[in-house]
Amino acid sequence: MPLMSYASGPSSVPLIGSTIGANLDETVAACPDRPALVSCHQEVRWTYREFADRVDALATALLGRGIAKGERVGVWSPNCAEWALVQYATAKVGAVLVNVNPAYRTHELEYALGQSGVRLLFSAESFKTSDYVAMVGEVRPKVPGLEEVVFFGSPAWEALAARPDADALAERGATLTFDDPINIQYTSGTTGFPKGATLSHHNILNNGYFVGELCGYSEQDKICIPVPFYHCFGMVLGNLAATSHGACMVVPAPAFDAEATLAAVEGERCTSLYGVPTMFIAELEHPRFGEFDLSSLRTGIMAGSPCPIEVMKRVVAEMHMAEVSICYGMTETSPVSTQTRRDDPLELRVSTVGRVGPHVEVKIADPVSGHPVARGEAGELCTRGYSVMTGYWDEPEKTREAIDAAGWMHTGDLATMDAAGYCKIVGRIKDMVIRGGENVYPREVEEFLHGHPDVVDAQVVGVPDERYGEELCAWLVLREGTSMSSAEVRAYCSGQLAHYKIPRYVMVVDEFPMTVTGKVQKFRMREEAIEILGLEAAAATETA
Repeated sequence: MPLMSYASGPSSVPLIGSTIGANLDETVAACPDRPALVSCHQEVRWTYREFADRVDALATALLGRGIAKGERVGVWSPNCAEWALVQYATAKVGAVLVNVNPAYRTHELEYALGQSGVRLLFSAESFKTSDYVAMVGEVRPKVPGLEEVVFFGSPAWEALAARPDADALAERGATLTFDDPINIQYTSGTTGFPKGATLSHHNILNNGYFVGELCGYSEQDKICIPVPFYHCFGMVLGNLAATSHGACMVVPAPAFDAEATLAAVEGERCTSLYGVPTMFIAELEHPRFGEFDLSSLRTGIMAGSPCPIEVMKRVVAEMHMAEVSICYGMTETSPVSTQTRRDDPLELRVSTVGRVGPHVEVKIADPVSGHPVARGEAGELCTRGYSVMTGYWDEPEKTREAIDAAGWMHTGDLATMDAAGYCKIVGRIKDMVIRGGENVYPREVEEFLHGHPDVVDAQVVGVPDERYGEELCAWLVLREGTSMSSAEVRAYCSGQLAHYKIPRYVMVVDEFPMTVTGKVQKFRMREEAIEILGLEAAAATETA
């Protein structure tokens, strides 16, 4: 009988059985004078004692506002020191923090605030072209449960800097348990409204802690966090991984900026750097890249979307990140399920998403039967354990669709697991292209196209075709000053890929449509390709 694709993570280190607030207090007691948070663009620099004092002052103010355990408090802002204060202060009082995507506009904002029942909203006043004050003003009459809005930097925000009331916070803390819901994160869907993944102290504190353990974090580390706080990548793998180890959170800019990130790494002597692949590409391709001293780096996390092999090799060689880790997960799993280890050979750290994390189970299952497939075969990656969300906020039916009766979270990702337990993501169930009866996983074609010296980034989607059902369309970002025609791309692939895997269409672009977290939106690429290539008739046949 073949070895089945199932694995459970090592559990020699126990799960943390406390709340986020209690864990922060332990860290402050252990290293009060170590740097906790540096916000480069704000010129803010706080030790753990200073950070905790501000957190406790804000938590005390929330108690004074009558915020009860379980009530929802929203935060709508790009990365800043205030965001982190709100994250930990709400945890201290047991409020449920609702992360609102900084890219949202009024329609989306209204939905998130209304669906989650936010009572108090913290918000930036503006960022770039976004006038948050005006948008909040437009939405507020439509969300009757929203009682108060406090804008960062306003007199109302400054007035919240009350004297911490240790007795009141201790009294509230005694009513909290680590299984209490603490966070709602809206997942970006391709259709309809997003769903509010609800996460507990236990979910996100442990996930941040164990990811940090596998990165080897201690109070000596400084983590550069250019990824958004509103997403798990920033607030869990960044902030909670840092505070659970006494490491320092370094915020280079409100939103990703390649030069600001490189400058922060050099200026603060960061030991770890985070990003999605497109961020690392932007840093490597920056015209001033060679001017920055990145020698302090040893590790980091690349996640959010599949990591191109050639990019990984350059990150290790040119950015000194010999211990860089690949993480795989989703918001609904707090987020990380699998991770490469520091001592993994380079070939495994550039070709897989690692092995299952501590205290987590993973199986690669047949999407229809749910039974584990043989090692090496493709199936849906499902995960179970402490990290699985409590559910989608106020949407029990959608929760049951995602988490089965046995507690397995169905990710929708196609993956394989080898004999040693290393997982490789081969595509999304929805992204798999069926051309003339042949299954094509876009990831394989993308990796091949990345090997071309003129290709900076590549994404492949399926588009409708009246003869074959679907054809492949490659979207390419090329090095400056180069060009490639469809014929040249096909010639490059010829003899290297099976004929049905060779893209029929090629689109050269400056950038891909993405979410604010850097995830490529393939559904938008498909829609735009249909319109640009004039495939409406084939699309109509497809849906008829």
